[in-house]
Amino acid sequence: MEVKYDVKTTAVGKFVQQFLDNNNSFVIMNEGIRPNLADMVVEHTAGELTADIVEGDILKVGRTEMQVVKVGDAVNQNIRDEGHCTVVVNAEGTMPGQIIVKAKIPPRLRIGNEITFYSK
Repeated sequence: MEVKYDVKTTAVGKFVQQFLDNNNSFVIMNEGIRPNLADMVVEHTAGELTADIVEGDILKVGRTEMQVVKVGDAVNQNIRDEGHCTVVVNAEGTMPGQIIVKAKIPPRLRIGNEITFYSK
């Protein structure tokens, strides 16, 4: 297993769960980088992306593991720059900043969760 990115959730915006329930997605971002978006994002500690995230990798949020099935063209650079991407769970996505994942159940987004991308 090669860990590519590992951070810890520091805040969950008040609209995050609603967005996940209604749109099958959530946004992660380095803490404090865009305070005007705090209600809509999962903020996390800063981390270093040590290798590009690719199809077939695993995203683990808390206890939930999800398989990466598509990586938008801008995702890896956005994560390097701001820890930012949109995670789309069990749905289609076409935007360059989105990572599409498949999961048995959506993750429970809580303060203190680890967010880890790794390869098998």
